[in-house]
Amino acid sequence: MTTYSIKEIYYTLQGEGIQAGRAALFCRFAGCNLWSGLEKDRLGAQCNFCDTDFLGTNGENGGRFKTASELARHANKFWPDETTKKFIVLTGGEPMLQVDSSLISELHNLNFEIAIETNGTIICPPEIDWICVSPKAGTKIAQKTGNELKVIYPQPELNFSKLLDLSFEYFLIQPMDGPDAEENTAASVEFCKENPNWRLSLQTHKQLGLK
Repeated sequence: MTTYSIKEIYYTLQGEGIQAGRAALFCRFAGCNLWSGLEKDRLGAQCNFCDTDFLGTNGENGGRFKTASELARHANKFWPDETTKKFIVLTGGEPMLQVDSSLISELHNLNFEIAIETNGTIICPPEIDWICVSPKAGTKIAQKTGNELKVIYPQPELNFSKLLDLSFEYFLIQPMDGPDAEENTAASVEFCKENPNWRLSLQTHKQLGLK
């Protein structure tokens, strides 16, 4: 029996990417395949700049759910208005370690438009409405199609020309957060000016003090 482990669920505005500014319910799955030492050996890479707590199930509205229906109904409680089109973002960690067609179906039955934010190492169910892939250097991209390809910048090991060969609607550069955030933002701006196939994505939720 599938058990879904959820770090947190919360209602806010999407802060980054093409959907920035849109009201969204975030469902953060616990765990990531680029975090543990075992997976690092298998994938040959590890995301060492993650700014997200995805460990455990003790976050806001988090927990373990035995069925897709149970999780979908739990998430639905936090959308404020049944009369509006609902939008949920499945994120992590790495959501594709747990997301399956059963969960997608249950969320669609509750009238959610479904987005996913993934590192792209696992192929997504085709029923997902909006796919955002954020590739990490040293990993093999399995999900080669989608809506957004969003690269945290800088990652000098990535081949940006080859990334443009992938089948995405939008190609985004997002400055890496942390102690060098200001320098990374300036470098990202210059990259997009020099490479107009790429757009700049900013983490506006952090600027606004949103979760």
